[in-house]
Amino acid sequence: MKLPLVGGNAAACRWQDRWRQHWHEAQVLLLLAATETAAVEGISAAGSTASARRQTAAADAELLLLGPRQRGPHALPPLPAGVSPALISQVVLEHLGLTPLVVDLGCVVAPAVPHLRLPPPADSGPSRCLSGGQAMAPARIEALLLQGQRWGKRLAAGRPARPLLLAECVPGGTTTAQALLTGLGVEAAGLVSGSLLQPAHPLKAALVQQGMAAAALAGTGGEPPRQVVAALGDPMQPLAAGLLLAAAEADLPVLLAGGSQMAAVLALALALAPPPLRPRLAAVAAVATTAWVAKEAGSDLALLLERIGARWGVEPLAFAADLRFEAPDLHPALRDYERGYVKEGVGAGGLALLWQLSGRPASALAQACDLACRQLLGDGRLPSGNG
Repeated sequence: MKLPLVGGNAAACRWQDRWRQHWHEAQVLLLLAATETAAVEGISAAGSTASARRQTAAADAELLLLGPRQRGPHALPPLPAGVSPALISQVVLEHLGLTPLVVDLGCVVAPAVPHLRLPPPADSGPSRCLSGGQAMAPARIEALLLQGQRWGKRLAAGRPARPLLLAECVPGGTTTAQALLTGLGVEAAGLVSGSLLQPAHPLKAALVQQGMAAAALAGTGGEPPRQVVAALGDPMQPLAAGLLLAAAEADLPVLLAGGSQMAAVLALALALAPPPLRPRLAAVAAVATTAWVAKEAGSDLALLLERIGARWGVEPLAFAADLRFEAPDLHPALRDYERGYVKEGVGAGGLALLWQLSGRPASALAQACDLACRQLLGDGRLPSGNG
């Protein structure tokens, strides 16, 4: 499996062809969630403080729907450098004429834009810190899985069936992704990316080991996947996995827009799926991320996906968009991506790939992002926001 850019085997070509034909009909879902894991000092750069990270998802959703010219009620949390990847996603959606459905799965701060919030027990606030081994109640996991499956079946029943693009904004979510993968029996330590300049591998590993011990999980893959996600996960994961399971049953193409977090969603869906469904699941879904994640020296998404594939006997599909911000005339906040300060989030990589599948060049997306960034920040450098 080749991660960088569109290419690979016959299954990858079939997946691309379906998206090239039907990208304009895509249903885009942005799943917002929160976890108390994000409050751990040094775990995330999606906001400079734990308090700031509580409104990251709301601020990113507002930027996504309102655009860079209109200020949302919630300020984008300050970053060490760069600008929120929600800017990239907003530019793609606006130019392609697609409107996302924003789903709030229990964030402390709700976005001040149209969105859907699920009733309890699916919405029970942020998940607890994974280090305690009791992140969510089993009833909530079941409700989220069932809701995802219901939505997936409804989408697949449309005429024509609309392909599905799943995006997320979950501060602290790469750590819950590593925890979920580890609990499911995938050796993920040192491979998972993160929002920090250098992924916090020792801190992530320590939290995961604490959570595994507290939940009495062996990490050999023998425990029920529902038990693992309840102990160590976040609300986005079971809802997205439910959607993916229903999509696989209906042969509905899915673009998992993200990096490590969407790899964990794929792993959870494979763990939950009956063995005969797993090959079809791997064929309909593809992880799509940014070049900054794909080429990051401090993580290895390609190897992570290979281990997921080996664990469940499938060959995952994954691509990286061509988008780069290397041109010297681009806004400095965009060029910070090339320095490693911002890498992925809010579906940026998957939507950048969708831009290419629609027949548009990545260079044109870089220029459109530059215009949007200047509208948001002005011509100077005012680092802000991150999904």
